[in-house]
Amino acid sequence: MEMKKELRATKHILPKHEKYKNFPMVPRVIFGNGSFDQLGEILLPKRRHSDAPFIFLVDDVFEGKELVGRIPLLFNDQIVFISSEEEPKTNQVDILVAKIKNDFEELPSGIIGIGGGTILDLAKAVSILLTNRGSSSEYQGWDLVHQPSIYHVGIPTISGTGAEVSRTTVLLGPTKKLGINSDYTTFDQVVLDPDLTQGVCKEQWFYTGMDCFIHCVESLDGTFLNAFSQSYGEKAFELCKEVYLNGLPASEAREKLMMASWHGGMSIAYSQVGVAHAMSYGLSYLLGIRHGIGNCMVFQHLKEFYPEGVELFYEMLEKHQIELPKNICANLTDDDFDTMIEVALKLEPLWENALGKNWRTIATPEKLRSIYQKI
Repeated sequence: MEMKKELRATKHILPKHEKYKNFPMVPRVIFGNGSFDQLGEILLPKRRHSDAPFIFLVDDVFEGKELVGRIPLLFNDQIVFISSEEEPKTNQVDILVAKIKNDFEELPSGIIGIGGGTILDLAKAVSILLTNRGSSSEYQGWDLVHQPSIYHVGIPTISGTGAEVSRTTVLLGPTKKLGINSDYTTFDQVVLDPDLTQGVCKEQWFYTGMDCFIHCVESLDGTFLNAFSQSYGEKAFELCKEVYLNGLPASEAREKLMMASWHGGMSIAYSQVGVAHAMSYGLSYLLGIRHGIGNCMVFQHLKEFYPEGVELFYEMLEKHQIELPKNICANLTDDDFDTMIEVALKLEPLWENALGKNWRTIATPEKLRSIYQKI
């Protein structure tokens, strides 16, 4: 607690002479039950001509379902069904880009992602790599993209990740898990239809919503905190508490969680996440653990860093009778732990936000190993 009080007293404040980052935002967003049915009229002005299709990347859970029949296909538009069972990968992006370039003589009119964080991140990455040469792994990092992406639209079917609003697309690469974080990543249009989140299983609803909750805790407790990120983070934090602790009617809960996800994503636009996200990247890279559940598995052991947030997290676990997996790291080798630690420690902005400029004195390999060993 003393460490956190000290950090809160020394928030990162930009000096007057420092240049402020001019972050992009989603320029157009539509919200409301049934708003998905307006997709056709939204896309029509963006269609260049009949030979420049829209490519719809759709979670394969919807294959053969009613939602697919509502997708406004015209001319040679194409639906590509994608499994979201695993984290999105750089080689998966590269394969999709190669397929689109092989199937069509010119660039599509746009890429439309319909699904959860995995599908939305793939849609963002594909839209970037269609106009930037090389492999997507070459763009993992901050501001490495130099050519504008093609038009792309995000339509979340589960709430919590904030992928619909963020300027990053998180990918598992050959040597690291890291986002393509750039001004060209952000969607040009987002469709927020709470009806699309009906039918999500309880566990996935919880883990993805906790991704949002943990976003907020890490942003609000971070040393990068400022009035911009705080205003969004506080609203998302309160919405998460309403949804997961107040027992709202289902329709109201869907709407509020969708708004929590949006605000949670906005809260880190001008700040960052922290310890749980950094360490969950290590779990994902080595073990393929999905992002939401990975955050939860780490966060439960972070009372030292986020005491109030972890206490609320345990309340939510109990209320919804969620049991997190145990002994995930029980049989890992020393090399396995070293790999996870290396991946996590590469995310320097996350650690600086969480612990300040001297974060390396706190987030030592030994400290991270001791936390991983509890999972």
